[in-house]
Amino acid sequence: MDTFYISHGSPSLSIDDSLPARHFLKSWKEKVMEQRPTSILVISAHWETELPTVNVVPRNDTMYDFYGFPKSMYKLKYPAPGAPELAKRVKELLTASNFRCGNDDKKRGLDHGAWVPLMLMYPEADIPVCQLSVQTNRDGTHHYNMGRALAPLREEGVLIIGSGSATHNLGALNHINESVLPWAYEFDNWLKEALLDGRYEDVNHYEEKAPHARKAHPWPEHFYPLHVAMGAAGKDAKAKLIHHSWSLGTLSYASYQFSTRPT
Repeated sequence: MDTFYISHGSPSLSIDDSLPARHFLKSWKEKVMEQRPTSILVISAHWETELPTVNVVPRNDTMYDFYGFPKSMYKLKYPAPGAPELAKRVKELLTASNFRCGNDDKKRGLDHGAWVPLMLMYPEADIPVCQLSVQTNRDGTHHYNMGRALAPLREEGVLIIGSGSATHNLGALNHINESVLPWAYEFDNWLKEALLDGRYEDVNHYEEKAPHARKAHPWPEHFYPLHVAMGAAGKDAKAKLIHHSWSLGTLSYASYQFSTRPT
């Protein structure tokens, strides 16, 4: 099974029909992936821990980890089943690759980096979902190697999704002029070329290789899910840009598919 990196952008993706990325995700089963996964592993930008950690719950609560949005968004629910067996398998694979894992989180549900895209992709909320955290105290290579460790899940029917944002600088959003700023375009274009050319090591070391890296990602949490998805697909995987749009001048919704087969 292929792996994916989804740019989830703003939480308003859950209700804003003006966003092209919303329509892309709603067409997921028809246009991107017809095969139904047995379960879903989401590596979300919105769960940061010191050690890789999974949530282990019978059913996922919907977390409203955002502020100042329309009231209707706080009434949305995505009660997907938990995936305790997948969580156990994730820890087994990580431990076998010499990762030290954190204690299971037996209370955490799905943050908006998980449930917002999933409610558009799989609105029935009937596929078990497990989340895996990112470590902002580590680097891209750490997360790529996490993905490498998790690669066997692809052959077990598990859909691995890294959920972040190709560019993510909330302090630079432009609410007046939608024109894409040059630094955001240049970083986003560098990322596209690096991925499509298979230069995964450059992406692992994006801080040194990419133009405007610190401007595009003042903090790395929205980028590290990409490294996990990339690593889980394997070093010979082919990347494909499956969606691209912009919002607020600097927020890229670029999303990628990683396949071991020709794309």
